[in-house]
Amino acid sequence: MPSRFFRIDSMVIRIPVNNISTCVCILIVLTLMFCSGGVLPQEQELEQIIVKSTRVKRSYENQVTRVEVLGGEEINEKSNMKPGNIRMLLNESTGIHVQQTSASSFNSTIRIQGLDGKYTQLLRDNMPLYGGYSGGLGLLQIAPLDLKQVEIIKGSSSTLYGGGAIAGLINLISKTPGSEPERSLLFNSTSAGGLDVSGFFSGKGESLGATLLTSYNTAEAYDPASNGLSAIPEYERWTINPRFFIEGQGSDTTIGLNVVKEDRIGGSVDYIKGRRLPMEYFEKSDTTRVSSQFEHVRQLSSGKQLTLLNSVSNYERSLKIPGFSFGGTQLSSFSEANILGSNQYVDWVVGANFLTEDFDQKQLLSDFNHSHNNHTFGVFSQVTRSLTDRFAVEAGMRIDSSSLYGTFSIPHISFLYNISEETALRVGGGSGYKEPTVFTEESESRQFRNILPMEYSLIKPEKSTGLNADLNHVLEFSNGSSVNMNFLLFYTKVKDPLYLEARGLNQAAFIQAYDYLDTKGSEINLAWRWNDLKFFLGYTHTDAEQHGFGGSEDYPLVPRDRVNTVLVYEREDDIRVGLEAYYYGNQKLRSAKHSRDFWIFGLMIEKIFERDWSLFLNFENFSDTRQSRYESIFSGTLANPIFGDIYAPLDGFIINGGVKLKF
Repeated sequence: MPSRFFRIDSMVIRIPVNNISTCVCILIVLTLMFCSGGVLPQEQELEQIIVKSTRVKRSYENQVTRVEVLGGEEINEKSNMKPGNIRMLLNESTGIHVQQTSASSFNSTIRIQGLDGKYTQLLRDNMPLYGGYSGGLGLLQIAPLDLKQVEIIKGSSSTLYGGGAIAGLINLISKTPGSEPERSLLFNSTSAGGLDVSGFFSGKGESLGATLLTSYNTAEAYDPASNGLSAIPEYERWTINPRFFIEGQGSDTTIGLNVVKEDRIGGSVDYIKGRRLPMEYFEKSDTTRVSSQFEHVRQLSSGKQLTLLNSVSNYERSLKIPGFSFGGTQLSSFSEANILGSNQYVDWVVGANFLTEDFDQKQLLSDFNHSHNNHTFGVFSQVTRSLTDRFAVEAGMRIDSSSLYGTFSIPHISFLYNISEETALRVGGGSGYKEPTVFTEESESRQFRNILPMEYSLIKPEKSTGLNADLNHVLEFSNGSSVNMNFLLFYTKVKDPLYLEARGLNQAAFIQAYDYLDTKGSEINLAWRWNDLKFFLGYTHTDAEQHGFGGSEDYPLVPRDRVNTVLVYEREDDIRVGLEAYYYGNQKLRSAKHSRDFWIFGLMIEKIFERDWSLFLNFENFSDTRQSRYESIFSGTLANPIFGDIYAPLDGFIINGGVKLKF
């Protein structure tokens, strides 16, 4: 059976469609067919992939819901480039744009198919650990060394996971102990003054196993534009993540703890380095995250599977800028129980979960108190049925009850039609919702300064409907080369979108001035492989608009066109060389102007020595593409800078390299 997505040497490929992009893809495919001596009707061999996000016991290629899986090899390659966080791992995937929200502290958010980061749900092993107050720094505080794979579902995914998954979800799947112990160390340094030291260890006995991730990441303030402000802030971060695995008779239990401690300061380089004048600008953020994970899976005598999940997260953050400070503690929890059943034709899951979020603001200011409590209880069910050998349908329903916003009904339906052994068609759609929250990228960009509290009685929850359709096709040629293609069309409509509006006296308030926001477009992914060569092409066209009583206008900071290409030469267990090129089209800015388009180029080299250790060297953005080369990123003075929109990199050309050890 063909899969909607496919893997080549553990790398996942995804592909979509648009008028221009379709023509480009067809021309490339015809050229490859001509050079390869014809098409052979051979079946594509796929390694076994276990998908956790869909909750059904189906093989990867028979998943009805569209899932992209970034495997171990791709995670390994991106870890060479950014060992301290997962920002690059996600940003270089088709249809995903990691948007920087702070010029001095490097805060970032995930945009899927043009929608803001608040509409994407970030999970760890099916549990939401990174939402709310912690979302602004979440991407920058996740070390990738202990990740087994990353699962991405684009479009509404609220049926199984509740509010917030309007644009989609990203599920980070952790490594588990294998039959052989694993001991890995990674050392990395950068030309920008960064240092990363990470270690991962795993072992397994007869009934007990354990994994341990430790990571130390630090950087000096870096100012490539010589404008006096940090493009990369100074920071120091410690991470420790032990997990324990207990195998019982017919059951498996996992217990984990994650602790992250970070001190981060950006702004005036003189201030950061100790030459502190009273009027210098700075942005200081100190965070501590402690979260637990619990999972218990039991095989029942009836053949069904019971799963219990629980996580508790305590997140403290203190943010300071000249003349203002904001801080608080967010205590959140997630609990779930679900039962899975399956037979030859049907897979089903039913369950219930309970989420809590309690935020206590420190140093309460008059009229600026954002403390809140919100509890949501939900029940869900999903059935996946094969109607014929080629046709399958998946339908789900969720009902949530929120302590602040009442009840939500969330349906979802998807179809899979295997046209042939090489071609599969998937169509899926559903609804979703997002409860209003002050913790958005707009608030982060203002450091929460002078933002008026939510008026919950006057603000509606944001509700969405969405549709995805994609076609996947696999070609194999007589000379041993192969081409994998995927075409995707998408549409999402968000009713009553929430925006932050500036008001007098330097204040801002959340309003719902527009009727709806919609984003539509297409993606193309193509992967070609021949012997030791691999070529990947991704193209995304996004048309995002906000609609009000006065008409429609482009949604800001969404590149209309994006291209990502990678050419890789790899001899297994010997050498890997990768050349990358990324194109970003022009973007509408909040000032109503449009940015320029630009390219980013990168080169990565890794030499492996007898599987025990390797050396890697990465030339990131060697064209030195920087927004500060096109224009000033701020107006005013260094004492009181006014930052504009960030649409291009600020850090420019950086070289990093290091060593990885396995023993």
